[in-house]
Amino acid sequence: MSNFTSWISAARLRTLPLSISGIIVGSSIAAHTGYFDIAIFSLALGTTLGLQILSNFANDYGDGVKGTDNEDRIGPARAIQSGLITQKEMKMGMVITAVCTLFLAILLIYASFSSEQLLSALIFFLLGVAAIVAAIKYTVGNSAYGYRGMGDIFVFIFFGLVAVYGSYYLYSHDHEIISIFPAISIGLLSVAVLNLNNLRDRISDKKANKITLVVKLGEKKAKTYHYILIFGALFCFLIYSVITALDLNDFIYVLAFIPLIFHLLRVGNNKDPKLLDPELKIVALSTFGISLLFALGLIW
Repeated sequence: MSNFTSWISAARLRTLPLSISGIIVGSSIAAHTGYFDIAIFSLALGTTLGLQILSNFANDYGDGVKGTDNEDRIGPARAIQSGLITQKEMKMGMVITAVCTLFLAILLIYASFSSEQLLSALIFFLLGVAAIVAAIKYTVGNSAYGYRGMGDIFVFIFFGLVAVYGSYYLYSHDHEIISIFPAISIGLLSVAVLNLNNLRDRISDKKANKITLVVKLGEKKAKTYHYILIFGALFCFLIYSVITALDLNDFIYVLAFIPLIFHLLRVGNNKDPKLLDPELKIVALSTFGISLLFALGLIW
């Protein structure tokens, strides 16, 4: 197998804080309403990190096999593209990661439902399997949905709605409909990261026949879409807080939106796709910061 540092690089650690933002938000809502369990929290984090790493491995493999990762690509060189990991090794890494993630998901479901509520347990098991399949099928195979402009939908569902609303349900076994608003917010911010990534790669993606939503929309409309995602996320968070807030602490997360406003100005004025690469980190870390401040405001 390839060396450890190559696998760490392929796991793309900079994407991991974003992936757990939804779990932090959903868990903080649960804690705020009197539900919390450290075992559920830990296993939910582990499962989500596994899904993100699996997605990163699958993207590396799928784009590498299809030739999408080539000399035209702007972002950091992928493991298969650079020859650090072979296609066979990456496929094995995907299998191992998928099995470990499914195992964590089963432990999570058992920690939440035990031998009770079998229907809920089955639904969450199927969601876990669907999330694993979605992580792989984004770029892998002839029917890869990331090549058909559908990546935004799946990111919104799994890293927004399922991560926030689903994690809350794992604690409470109950529905709090109002929590759909922060779930939508995290989903929109997660999609914003994907949209920015596709804006950066729009030229090389089009050449490689990877028809992302950005390729379909064109640069100008994709930027407008980006503004809608960011402001939509802020708006949905504010709706939740206005309805539920007890004091000003509940609005502290708004501070983490400030870097995103300046980010939007830079994106709007951007003429060089290469300069969008550092903006990915800004959106991802801002989303992570928003989730932490949101949680702090609720439990403070």
